[in-house]
Formats: sequence, structure tokens, C-alpha cells
Amino acid sequence: MSERWFYCLVHHRPEPQEGCKPADRLGPYISEAEAARALEKVKERNEAWDNDPRWNDLT
Repeated sequence: MSERWFYCLVHHRPEPQEGCKPADRLGPYISEAEAARALEKVKERNEAWDNDPRWNDLT
């Protein structure tokens, strides 16, 4: 089984599966490096969704 990584929102760092409780984490990610980019990926996705006309149906 491959190792899974998470980004801890409490400690602001990647951690292995045996980390903080699930409510305090983002993931899973396939590597520590991917987990380290978690907040950057969230920002990129939010910006994409904010600018997607299919999600902007209130106008």
C-alpha cells in the first residue's frame, strides 16, 4: 500500500496518515510534496471556480 500524506491546518505542514484528526486536515495526497502545496491548490481551484461562468449563475 502506498503512503498517503495530508496537510495539517493546525500545524501548517504536511503529515503522514498517523497525524491530526481528519477534521483538521486536507487530503489525502500522493506525496509529501503534494501535501505541502495543499493551500496553493485550494487557492487555484477557488479562483478557477470563481471565474467559471457555469458556477456564476446569479447574474
